[in-house]
Amino acid sequence: MKLKKVLCVAMAALTAFGAAACGSNTTGNTGADTGSVTTDGTETSDAADEGTSGDNQVLKVAAVETAYGAQIWQDVCAAFEASHPGVTVELTIDKKLEDVITPEMKSGVYPDVIMRAVGGEQALTETFVKDNNVEDLTDVLSMTVPGEDVTVGDKILPGFVDNSITNPYGDGKTYLMPMFYGPCGLFYNQGLLDEKGWTVPTTWDEMWELGDKAKAEGIALFTYPTTGYFDAFFYALLHEAMGSEQFTQAMNYGEGIWETEEAQTVFDIIEKLATYTEPTTPANANDNDFQKNQQLILDNKAIFMPNGTWVVGEMAEAPRAEGFEWGFTALPAIVEDGERASYTFFEQVWMPKGAENKDLGKEFIAYLYSDEAAEIFASGDSPAVQPIVGMSEKLSGDNKLFYSIYDNDAVAVMDAFATTDPVEGITVRGTFFDPVNSLVTGDKTKDDWVSQIISDSDALRAALKQ
Repeated sequence: MKLKKVLCVAMAALTAFGAAACGSNTTGNTGADTGSVTTDGTETSDAADEGTSGDNQVLKVAAVETAYGAQIWQDVCAAFEASHPGVTVELTIDKKLEDVITPEMKSGVYPDVIMRAVGGEQALTETFVKDNNVEDLTDVLSMTVPGEDVTVGDKILPGFVDNSITNPYGDGKTYLMPMFYGPCGLFYNQGLLDEKGWTVPTTWDEMWELGDKAKAEGIALFTYPTTGYFDAFFYALLHEAMGSEQFTQAMNYGEGIWETEEAQTVFDIIEKLATYTEPTTPANANDNDFQKNQQLILDNKAIFMPNGTWVVGEMAEAPRAEGFEWGFTALPAIVEDGERASYTFFEQVWMPKGAENKDLGKEFIAYLYSDEAAEIFASGDSPAVQPIVGMSEKLSGDNKLFYSIYDNDAVAVMDAFATTDPVEGITVRGTFFDPVNSLVTGDKTKDDWVSQIISDSDALRAALKQ
């Protein structure tokens, strides 16, 4: 698959994606205070770490456990060890990675490589970026992939290392390397639509018409796992309304941008969508109960939800209505024959400046783009797909449907709100996305939300990293 219309606007930005909702129920192996767990599951003491010398090297890798599971990371680390004699990988993997590695990092002991996307509730990656504590990985792009004769940069799909997430400072350098990616859009039960004789809306006017039909049968038009998922939704809707130039201004908190007609269109749509949202959604829109909202789609209690391709794996064992079949679509257009957008979420792997084994860490990151590693990542029931040339052609079933969305004229949006120096009491998620819960419950009005966005944007604009 070729990303036909990938849009990478030149800005310094970070996404606030609600990645916590990607967590699976698998228990990960984590390092204890007295040591870490290696890829074969055995513990190594701190003394062993200190005793490495010569060709014997220890690489500390920390990865968040998501819906893809822990096993793929254990297998990839084992394969890296096999291809690099004398190297031992100490893998720490957990659904709540920050809770595991933060105590040691506060004492100055850092993993060499961290796989944690921006957007977590604790904002680990954002904090390291804002504090200028991430290692420059630009040279990794020119490294030859271990065991192959091609460079890392040549294997990565266009746009994935030339955007405001991987290049957060706007200095032409790459600090976060792209890992697993997935189109984000609206998921639904195709079986329900077939049963009712309903069609997928291509415009928002058609969306409201469907909402009224569904309401008459006791079915909500919309739900969402957590408000964190409104980042992908919000960015795509903004781009549909604004186009590239104004979208870039919005991502940089441009003065007056939120008072434009285009921005008001976005706010109006979300306000109306809140009235079509299943009422129990806000109560379960948290990192513990989010799957209850996803279950609404499987139970035919709601039609659409914003999500990413990982949801299929997350809900693989969940009960579902008879005839259930995953459906996936880009956002409806604002006007007839207008742009339909789908945000492309991707995770990132990076190195803290405090890493001790940087050369080996970069070698490991380069290895992650090898055919060998890519096949391991994509081998699970819920394939973890990397932005590597040719990977999508190897997919089948539901994943073929999901990753072909850009072949069907949907515009892929990648960028996000610009990174700033820390602003006390203000986060992108808290300003732009979390208030959606209050819109649904009626505790906050659209005007309240817009006023907060304008005020917080003034503060964020003043704190933009130069």
